[in-house]
Amino acid sequence: MSDFRIDKITNRVGDAGTQIAGISTFSGTSGMQIPTGPTEYRGGRGRGIIVGGRTEPSATETNILSYIEISTTGNSVDWGDYVHTIRSPGNCASSTRGISMGGYNPSESPGYSQTIAYVTISSQGGANNFGDLTQRRGWTGSCNNETRGCNAGDWGSQSKTIDFITIASTGDANDFGDLTLGRQCTSCTQSPTRGIWSGGATGPSPAVVARNIIEYVTIATTGDAIDFGDTTIGGYGKTSTSSGTRAVIAEGNAYPAGNVNTISYVEIASTGNAADFGDLIAAIAYMGSCSSKTRGVINGGGGTNVIQYITFATTGNSIDFGDMTHACEQTSALSDSNGGLV
Repeated sequence: MSDFRIDKITNRVGDAGTQIAGISTFSGTSGMQIPTGPTEYRGGRGRGIIVGGRTEPSATETNILSYIEISTTGNSVDWGDYVHTIRSPGNCASSTRGISMGGYNPSESPGYSQTIAYVTISSQGGANNFGDLTQRRGWTGSCNNETRGCNAGDWGSQSKTIDFITIASTGDANDFGDLTLGRQCTSCTQSPTRGIWSGGATGPSPAVVARNIIEYVTIATTGDAIDFGDTTIGGYGKTSTSSGTRAVIAEGNAYPAGNVNTISYVEIASTGNAADFGDLIAAIAYMGSCSSKTRGVINGGGGTNVIQYITFATTGNSIDFGDMTHACEQTSALSDSNGGLV
């Protein structure tokens, strides 16, 4: 048998690899590893998409979508446009598709959106319509496993209703169950089995009450949320992200005292009160967040363009990541490598 000595195999044009068929045996001195597993894993994951927000200093809603590669550091890059202007939607994702639900959209009376939209994370070009929530919701939070997304929280109606969708399909949401307390709640994250909502506020204004509750559901089933414990600080404008085992919460606005820089955490498989994790770069609220299994990224908030990150396995202060394409608050984010995925 003759040796097969080459440096590179390409297609006819020379701009990509080729497909090889009909070879029954292979040997070599440098080694070769054939890709295995689901197709969506083979190119690697770890893209975060930042959705909307209220731009500063103009204080107007935006439809901007931008993205980051979570394992690196650097500025976000334009990705496309959302289906309408939006702030504080609830976001979730599978390894291939990202979902945004509800949020505040001034073009929808009375400003709270019923829209569900989706993006294909590996591509660029903008969002597409998915369906509708069971009701309009503003300042809301979402969680997911690989197949299902759940959404709850609302400032306008103070609804307790939890909705769910099947991420790979399109269509309207269905009723899942109820939160223990209806409220605005932008902080929601997950493991592959549990979804966790934390903090929030009841109202309406001026009778605002900051809440410190943490509650959870089992995503694969339906039913009402169950008490988990308490956050370190009662308040709203929080965001949370997870590795799949540990959830990290940026504590937001400790109403009526104002914004804080506190970061706390819980172990998702257990129940109990949150513990101190470290500090954000600055005291801000209404951030977005996304993650890989090792790193949580927190974007925007407080009218800034700052992106910062934490490492889940340690505790400590956040570190500068880069800048967003625009300064904003009440933004949100999603990723194809979040803690709800395996």
